[in-house]
Amino acid sequence: MAHVLIVEDEPDVLLLLENRMRGAGHEVESVTDGEQALEAVAQREPAVIILDWMMPKLDGLAVLERLRTGDSERRMKVLMLTAKSQQHDIDRAYAAGADDYIVKPFSSRDLIDRVAALAGD
Repeated sequence: MAHVLIVEDEPDVLLLLENRMRGAGHEVESVTDGEQALEAVAQREPAVIILDWMMPKLDGLAVLERLRTGDSERRMKVLMLTAKSQQHDIDRAYAAGADDYIVKPFSSRDLIDRVAALAGD
């Protein structure tokens, strides 16, 4: 299975995501803000990033934009998982380079299936 980086600042949501991804057989790494996300990617590029939008220090959209300007953009897939549900927010995320977008609250089964699809499983 894939190496998945979860970037989520809400502890309960983070725990749920970690459990679901591990349960699906993925190797999981997690961080709680955008700056930590960039550091984690620099250390070891994940196959898939589950990225929240609204976070401290550096928001998910800024993280996505920075990731897509680097050399690593070709391989890793980014799934935005956020409460932002307006069409213009979804359009902004895709324009910045998101590969998929899920609005919270979300279906665990849908999330697992989409991560598997992005990871090529």
